[in-house]
Amino acid sequence: MSKKILIVEDERDLIKLLKYNLEKEGFRVNYATDGSVALAEMRRDEPDLIILDLMLPGMDGLEICRQIRRHDKYAATPVLMLTARSEEADRVVGLELGADDYVTKPFSMRELVARVRALLRRHEPAPQRLTLQRGPLSIDPAAHTVSIDGRPVELSALEFRLLHYLASHPGMVFSRDQLLDRVWGNDRTVTPRSVDVYVRRVREKIEPQPQQPAYVQTVHGVGYRFASSSD
Repeated sequence: MSKKILIVEDERDLIKLLKYNLEKEGFRVNYATDGSVALAEMRRDEPDLIILDLMLPGMDGLEICRQIRRHDKYAATPVLMLTARSEEADRVVGLELGADDYVTKPFSMRELVARVRALLRRHEPAPQRLTLQRGPLSIDPAAHTVSIDGRPVELSALEFRLLHYLASHPGMVFSRDQLLDRVWGNDRTVTPRSVDVYVRRVREKIEPQPQQPAYVQTVHGVGYRFASSSD
């Protein structure tokens, strides 16, 4: 779905130029020529990004930015300020009020579109961590649960992190030291050989035959890997 951009600007020619170029790039564009109309337009059709001129009649851009950030609903909406070269102090205040970036007039349309895209990328919600399905084995990182054919498997926090890390990299072999760094991190009191203990515990809980593991496999002389789908 196209991203929605609200332009708050009182220069009609600039509005037309911005609207034309942004729509050409695939954005949906609304505009307002003063602060009260802008706030009403935000409530009517919530934008994904706001292009805000600082120098506006009546309510100026700084006050509009202040009001935007007061509303929880719009607090995270990215704001790109348009400023003149002589407004350096206002740029600083605008950034302090919560504007995310600014473009100085006169500007190239290519630069403005690039800034818009960069801001939208930065404000994309983090992708949800999906459940890992490895045959009958299901690992849900969001719920911190493991099941086999729908049957819950109880793992400790460290056992879960170890299993999830290996299952997230099927076919890759990790040494004991690598697993300590990437699973235990800096907060660790275990030795490399202790990894073997945790691997054995995980196998006892998830493997149909722990002595012949189908999931967490030993690569002799190197370390451990989670079986790839082709194994």
